[in-house]
Amino acid sequence: MRILFQGDSITDGGRDYRNYHNLGNGYPKYAAELIQKAFPTQTFEFFNFGVAGNPTARVFERLYHDGIFFQPDVFSILVGINDIYYRHLTNAPMPILTTDEQIAANYRAILSNVKKHTNAKILVLSPYLLDCEDMAFLRPELERLQITVHALADEFADAYIPLDRLFDAALKTQPSPQYYSKDGIHPNEEGAKFIAKHYCEAIKPLINAILR
Repeated sequence: MRILFQGDSITDGGRDYRNYHNLGNGYPKYAAELIQKAFPTQTFEFFNFGVAGNPTARVFERLYHDGIFFQPDVFSILVGINDIYYRHLTNAPMPILTTDEQIAANYRAILSNVKKHTNAKILVLSPYLLDCEDMAFLRPELERLQITVHALADEFADAYIPLDRLFDAALKTQPSPQYYSKDGIHPNEEGAKFIAKHYCEAIKPLINAILR
Protein backbone atom coordinates (compact mmCIF):
# COMPACT_ATOMS: atom_id res chain seq x y z
CA MET A 1 0.00 0.00 0.00
CA ARG A 2 1.38 3.38 -1.01
CA ILE A 3 1.09 6.38 1.30
CA LEU A 4 2.31 9.73 -0.03
CA PHE A 5 3.05 12.84 2.03
CA GLN A 6 2.91 16.18 0.19
CA GLY A 7 3.53 19.70 1.46
CA ASP A 8 6.14 22.27 2.41
CA SER A 9 8.94 22.37 5.01
CA ILE A 10 6.73 20.96 7.77
CA THR A 11 6.36 17.80 5.69
CA ASP A 12 9.87 17.99 4.21
CA GLY A 13 11.48 17.58 7.63
CA GLY A 14 14.99 17.72 6.20
CA ARG A 15 14.48 14.70 3.91
CA ASP A 16 17.05 13.53 1.38
CA TYR A 17 15.74 14.77 -2.00
CA ARG A 18 17.69 12.04 -3.80
CA ASN A 19 15.45 9.39 -2.26
CA TYR A 20 11.69 9.92 -2.14
CA HIS A 21 11.39 7.05 0.34
CA ASN A 22 13.47 9.05 2.81
CA LEU A 23 10.95 10.54 5.23
CA GLY A 24 13.17 13.12 6.88
CA ASN A 25 12.90 13.91 10.59
CA GLY A 26 9.40 15.41 10.67
CA TYR A 27 5.92 14.03 11.17
CA PRO A 28 6.01 11.66 8.14
CA LYS A 29 8.78 9.66 9.82
CA TYR A 30 6.83 9.24 13.05
CA ALA A 31 3.52 8.70 11.27
CA ALA A 32 5.02 5.90 9.17
CA GLU A 33 6.29 4.20 12.32
CA LEU A 34 2.87 4.42 13.99
CA ILE A 35 1.05 3.21 10.89
CA GLN A 36 3.33 0.19 10.49
CA LYS A 37 2.89 -0.61 14.18
CA ALA A 38 -0.90 -0.38 13.82
CA PHE A 39 -0.87 -2.70 10.77
CA PRO A 40 2.07 -5.04 11.46
CA THR A 41 1.24 -7.57 8.73
CA GLN A 42 0.64 -4.97 6.01
CA THR A 43 3.37 -3.92 3.60
CA PHE A 44 3.57 -0.15 3.14
CA GLU A 45 5.55 2.02 0.75
CA PHE A 46 5.93 5.56 2.06
CA PHE A 47 6.81 8.57 -0.10
CA ASN A 48 7.74 12.05 1.13
CA PHE A 49 7.49 14.82 -1.46
CA GLY A 50 7.38 17.78 0.92
CA VAL A 51 9.57 20.65 -0.32
CA ALA A 52 10.66 23.42 2.02
CA GLY A 53 9.40 26.85 0.99
CA ASN A 54 6.70 25.60 -1.36
CA PRO A 55 3.45 27.57 -1.67
CA THR A 56 0.36 25.94 -3.17
CA ALA A 57 1.30 26.97 -6.73
CA ARG A 58 4.61 25.08 -6.54
CA VAL A 59 2.91 21.98 -5.16
CA PHE A 60 0.46 22.07 -8.05
CA GLU A 61 3.27 22.52 -10.60
CA ARG A 62 4.96 19.31 -9.47
CA LEU A 63 1.79 17.40 -8.61
CA TYR A 64 2.08 14.91 -11.46
CA HIS A 65 5.70 13.83 -11.06
CA ASP A 66 5.64 14.18 -7.24
CA GLY A 67 2.27 12.58 -6.69
CA ILE A 68 -0.10 11.38 -9.39
CA PHE A 69 2.62 9.44 -11.25
CA PHE A 70 3.05 7.13 -8.23
CA GLN A 71 -0.67 6.32 -7.97
CA PRO A 72 -0.75 6.34 -4.16
CA ASP A 73 -3.45 4.62 -2.16
CA VAL A 74 -3.47 7.55 0.28
CA PHE A 75 -2.47 11.10 -0.62
CA SER A 76 -2.03 13.56 2.24
CA ILE A 77 -1.26 17.25 2.08
CA LEU A 78 -0.30 20.03 4.48
CA VAL A 79 0.39 23.33 2.69
CA GLY A 80 -0.59 27.00 2.61
CA ILE A 81 1.38 28.85 5.26
CA ASN A 82 4.05 29.97 2.74
CA ASP A 83 1.41 31.54 0.50
CA ILE A 84 0.50 34.05 3.17
CA TYR A 85 4.00 34.40 4.63
CA TYR A 86 5.49 35.41 1.28
CA ARG A 87 3.11 38.36 1.08
CA HIS A 88 5.19 40.00 3.79
CA LEU A 89 8.65 39.44 2.27
CA THR A 90 10.31 41.90 -0.10
CA ASN A 91 12.56 39.16 -1.53
CA ALA A 92 10.06 36.30 -1.59
CA PRO A 93 10.33 33.61 -4.28
CA MET A 94 7.66 33.69 -6.97
CA PRO A 95 4.76 33.91 -6.75
CA ILE A 96 5.33 36.86 -4.44
CA LEU A 97 1.71 37.90 -4.09
CA THR A 98 -0.96 35.21 -3.82
CA THR A 99 -4.48 36.37 -3.15
CA ASP A 100 -6.92 34.36 -1.07
CA GLU A 101 -8.74 33.50 -4.30
CA GLN A 102 -5.54 32.25 -5.94
CA ILE A 103 -4.70 30.07 -2.96
CA ALA A 104 -8.17 28.55 -3.06
CA ALA A 105 -7.87 27.94 -6.81
CA ASN A 106 -4.44 26.32 -6.42
CA TYR A 107 -5.61 24.10 -3.59
CA ARG A 108 -8.75 23.12 -5.48
CA ALA A 109 -6.65 22.23 -8.52
CA ILE A 110 -4.42 19.98 -6.41
CA LEU A 111 -7.26 18.09 -4.78
CA SER A 112 -9.45 17.83 -7.88
CA ASN A 113 -6.57 16.45 -9.95
CA VAL A 114 -5.67 13.87 -7.33
CA LYS A 115 -9.33 12.89 -7.23
CA LYS A 116 -9.58 12.71 -11.02
CA HIS A 117 -6.34 10.95 -11.85
CA THR A 118 -5.91 8.52 -8.94
CA ASN A 119 -8.01 6.28 -6.75
CA ALA A 120 -6.28 7.63 -3.65
CA LYS A 121 -7.98 8.36 -0.40
CA ILE A 122 -7.28 12.02 0.39
CA LEU A 123 -6.19 13.23 3.82
CA VAL A 124 -5.99 16.99 4.38
CA LEU A 125 -4.16 18.57 7.32
CA SER A 126 -5.05 22.16 8.20
CA PRO A 127 -2.33 24.81 8.24
CA TYR A 128 -1.69 26.10 11.74
CA LEU A 129 0.17 28.77 13.70
CA LEU A 130 1.08 28.40 17.33
CA ASP A 131 1.29 31.49 19.51
CA CYS A 132 4.53 33.21 18.59
CA GLU A 133 4.96 36.98 18.82
CA ASP A 134 7.16 37.14 15.71
CA MET A 135 4.47 35.47 13.57
CA ALA A 136 1.33 37.00 15.08
CA PHE A 137 0.90 39.23 12.01
CA LEU A 138 -0.09 36.13 10.01
CA ARG A 139 -3.05 35.23 12.22
CA PRO A 140 -5.89 37.06 10.38
CA GLU A 141 -4.81 35.72 7.00
CA LEU A 142 -4.28 32.24 8.41
CA GLU A 143 -7.79 32.14 9.82
CA ARG A 144 -9.19 32.89 6.37
CA LEU A 145 -6.94 30.21 4.87
CA GLN A 146 -8.10 27.64 7.41
CA ILE A 147 -11.73 28.28 6.47
CA THR A 148 -10.84 27.73 2.80
CA VAL A 149 -8.89 24.54 3.44
CA HIS A 150 -11.64 23.13 5.66
CA ALA A 151 -14.26 23.81 2.99
CA LEU A 152 -12.16 22.15 0.29
CA ALA A 153 -11.51 19.18 2.57
CA ASP A 154 -15.26 18.81 3.04
CA GLU A 155 -15.62 18.73 -0.74
CA PHE A 156 -12.70 16.51 -1.74
CA ALA A 157 -11.11 14.75 1.21
CA ASP A 158 -11.84 11.45 2.91
CA ALA A 159 -10.40 12.71 6.20
CA TYR A 160 -9.44 16.07 7.70
CA ILE A 161 -7.10 16.85 10.59
CA PRO A 162 -7.80 20.25 12.22
CA LEU A 163 -4.26 20.78 13.49
CA ASP A 164 -5.00 24.34 14.59
CA ARG A 165 -7.74 23.21 16.99
CA LEU A 166 -5.79 20.14 18.12
CA PHE A 167 -2.72 22.20 18.98
CA ASP A 168 -4.85 24.81 20.75
CA ALA A 169 -6.40 22.12 22.95
CA ALA A 170 -3.09 20.41 23.66
CA LEU A 171 -1.32 23.63 24.62
CA LYS A 172 -3.68 24.05 27.56
CA THR A 173 -1.68 21.33 29.32
CA GLN A 174 1.78 22.47 28.19
CA PRO A 175 3.99 25.25 29.61
CA SER A 176 4.23 27.22 26.35
CA PRO A 177 3.74 27.00 22.58
CA GLN A 178 7.49 26.45 22.32
CA TYR A 179 6.88 22.95 23.65
CA TYR A 180 5.85 22.01 20.10
CA SER A 181 7.52 24.65 17.95
CA LYS A 182 10.12 27.35 18.49
CA ASP A 183 8.84 29.64 15.73
CA GLY A 184 5.14 28.74 15.79
CA ILE A 185 5.29 27.03 12.38
CA HIS A 186 8.01 24.39 12.20
CA PRO A 187 7.43 21.59 14.70
CA ASN A 188 10.21 20.31 16.89
CA GLU A 189 10.35 16.59 17.72
CA GLU A 190 7.43 16.85 20.14
CA GLY A 191 5.39 18.77 17.58
CA ALA A 192 6.19 16.29 14.83
CA LYS A 193 5.17 13.38 17.05
CA PHE A 194 1.96 15.21 17.94
CA ILE A 195 1.04 15.66 14.28
CA ALA A 196 2.01 12.04 13.58
CA LYS A 197 -0.25 10.72 16.32
CA HIS A 198 -3.28 12.47 14.88
CA TYR A 199 -2.24 11.57 11.35
CA CYS A 200 -2.20 7.89 12.29
CA GLU A 201 -5.60 8.12 13.98
CA ALA A 202 -7.09 9.79 10.89
CA ILE A 203 -5.58 7.39 8.37
CA LYS A 204 -6.52 4.14 10.10
CA PRO A 205 -10.14 4.15 8.84
CA LEU A 206 -8.90 4.95 5.33
CA ILE A 207 -6.46 2.03 5.37
CA ASN A 208 -9.15 -0.29 6.69
CA ALA A 209 -11.49 0.82 3.90
CA ILE A 210 -8.80 0.09 1.29
CA LEU A 211 -8.09 -3.33 2.77
CA ARG A 212 -11.72 -4.42 2.69
